[in-house]
Amino acid sequence: MNPTTPIEPGFYGLGIAPKLLEILWKLKYTAPTPIQRKSIPVAIEGKDIVGIAQTGTGKTLAFGIPLIQRLAQFKGRGLVVLPTRELALQADEVLQTIGKPIGLRTAVLIGGASMHQQIQNLSKKPHVLVVTPGRLIDHLEQRTVKLDDVRILVLDEADRMLDMGFAPQINKILRAMPQERQTMLFSATMPPEIFKMASTYMKLPVRIEIARAGTTAEKISQELFVVSKEDKLRLLDRILGENRGSVLVFSRTKHGARKVARAIRNMGHTSAEIHSDRSLSQRRDALDGFKSGKYRVLVATDIAARGIDVKGIELVVNFDLPDQAEDYVHRIGRTARAGEEGKAISFATPDQRKEVEAIQRLTRSYLPITKLPELPAPRPTPFEPERRSSGGPRRPSAGRRPPSSGGFGRRRR
Repeated sequence: MNPTTPIEPGFYGLGIAPKLLEILWKLKYTAPTPIQRKSIPVAIEGKDIVGIAQTGTGKTLAFGIPLIQRLAQFKGRGLVVLPTRELALQADEVLQTIGKPIGLRTAVLIGGASMHQQIQNLSKKPHVLVVTPGRLIDHLEQRTVKLDDVRILVLDEADRMLDMGFAPQINKILRAMPQERQTMLFSATMPPEIFKMASTYMKLPVRIEIARAGTTAEKISQELFVVSKEDKLRLLDRILGENRGSVLVFSRTKHGARKVARAIRNMGHTSAEIHSDRSLSQRRDALDGFKSGKYRVLVATDIAARGIDVKGIELVVNFDLPDQAEDYVHRIGRTARAGEEGKAISFATPDQRKEVEAIQRLTRSYLPITKLPELPAPRPTPFEPERRSSGGPRRPSAGRRPPSSGGFGRRRR
């Protein structure tokens, strides 16, 4: 590295190798986040870590930098386990960005992608495997991959993996690995199951807690509307008209996500959807289109609550409150990332007092209730053509009259 290169001092003193410091400077990573500052020195020393930090705080670099540096120092591979395909792809992107200049090779093993292609990638002897639990188990059972040379294990979003029912797969993966390894476990919350996993499979882990479990990002402005189910789309219509920039909308079900995305397009906004019924290519197109601005609004279920790492999301809308209060933190954490400002608006129906109180208990904060504004008239749905006051072509009726009430409410006359 050229000694005259004006590297910011922020990452100095953490034990990071000069070449990696140079890469960080070129990528404009000027200062570490709190989880990075506390985790990187400990991890570079080879110690086990249990890191607790709210979403959007830079955990991928917190384990990625030590992982890459230590793999350059000794033989063996790294294994990064994440709960969703989107998270795996995004983690791989970060690792490639940092490690490719020094020759790092990775392989992504996720469901919904070609098994044959993954086997080909494994034949290239990657230094790091980035995986989801189910697909890794598939490879283990087909004996297309072995874990006996894994020296560094990363379990990211560990609480989410347990919530999604991956505990048996995680335990099977851990049993297939050598006991002599470094383990880094990262989580936004710390349920008892995580403590049990840490005590069983880790060696005197260093606990690094940046924020109390359930803490939301400091710069998120939160708002709550109490609204009837029938008026949710009209309220969303008004909010999308009043707020500019990219918007992430959360629906409780995949069926609801489809309906909301369709309604948003009918409002005149570009939108895409991401949920478990979408193929991997469809989910990648939706996420890439949202990042590039092709889609202004992305409608998602909780499968994406921790799988979306997009800078500059200005607004998160909880069209439906989540089933679990913890998911509220992860949802709104998609905005105000890395110290930026953001806004979160939630819709609650009058009978959801208990759900709101559960969120307030977890976050130890009060959700301010905003008075409902005057709502726009219901828009015609794609199945109900808009009446025209003057002549002009009309949508064919396919031989029958449109129903008096479309999919999203009765039209005002």
